[in-house]
Amino acid sequence: MRILVVEDDVSLADGLVTALKRDGHTVDLLQDGIHALEALTNERFDLVILDLGLPRLDGFSVLKQLRSNSNSTPVLILTARDATEDKVEGLDLGADDYLVKPFDVIELKARIRALLRRSNGRFVSEIHYRGLTLFPDSHKVLYQEKEVNLTRREFTLLHELVSQPGHVYTRDVLMQLIYGWEESVDSNALEVHIHHLRKKIFPDLIRTIRGIGYVADQKMG
Repeated sequence: MRILVVEDDVSLADGLVTALKRDGHTVDLLQDGIHALEALTNERFDLVILDLGLPRLDGFSVLKQLRSNSNSTPVLILTARDATEDKVEGLDLGADDYLVKPFDVIELKARIRALLRRSNGRFVSEIHYRGLTLFPDSHKVLYQEKEVNLTRREFTLLHELVSQPGHVYTRDVLMQLIYGWEESVDSNALEVHIHHLRKKIFPDLIRTIRGIGYVADQKMG
């Protein structure tokens, strides 16, 4: 899943990014509210972890603008503000969860999993597709009851495609999903991942729509 962390404490932000990447997420980091709002307006994320005390535009303002634009991306507020009135304001503005610093990383990850499972009904405990069974929480994949070993990015790509069979994804959208804003990515990196998935599972798992992108066809069986 692609997560946007908006946090201006560099040390905390780096720790968050590292911990979330270890769980297989694609993670992007921003350190002020203006850039966060721009990113959320122009790109797709599965979850936002949002600090409140941000430079240029505070977290409450980011959240208020986000919801006024009908953007329903799940938002978890992560802040040192522990007053009840701040919690109430954040939730009333449309936050999906509120966690106070200092926090336990294990609890944060559990809250993230819960939010992702609830989000638009797409994150479920199991996904079944053409003999495949995916377990999003554990990143485990079975094909015809046998486990398939996938890399983090291969799993992310497969999960996205089979979660919405029939939906055609452009190359740019899939690249953002699996790499975020990481630099120095080979131009054929996406094609390599798709080749590996076809080889590890079955050849017609993902169909190429020439000049447009890729699709997992509607479920069959």
